[in-house]
Amino acid sequence: MAAKLDYHWHLRKVMADRGMFSTTDLLAPLAERGIALSSSQVYRLVVERPERLSLKILMALLDILDCTMDDLIEPIAAAGTVKKPKKAAAGGLAPDAEGLGGLRPKRARIRGVDRS
Repeated sequence: MAAKLDYHWHLRKVMADRGMFSTTDLLAPLAERGIALSSSQVYRLVVERPERLSLKILMALLDILDCTMDDLIEPIAAAGTVKKPKKAAAGGLAPDAEGLGGLRPKRARIRGVDRS
């Protein structure tokens, strides 16, 4: 079983460490850096774990909060299953066909119909 990568998003904690307790505290500093987000977008960015994040926004957050990516994003390993690719059997047979002694189906032949 291989580890599946996941992460924890710590933006809210980093903001609190810097004395920023309201999500709207990010609106003006983001706007100063050319990033126009609505208050609801900033709220979702702070309280939810983003699935996608532009590098421009990430770099602005690092600058505003004077922190590193390690402060915002904590990689974790979540246990998960990884499907192993099936190995092809010798002779190109499917694994469950190994006991057939190498027999393969033959291609059907279509013969002309005699209409006499």
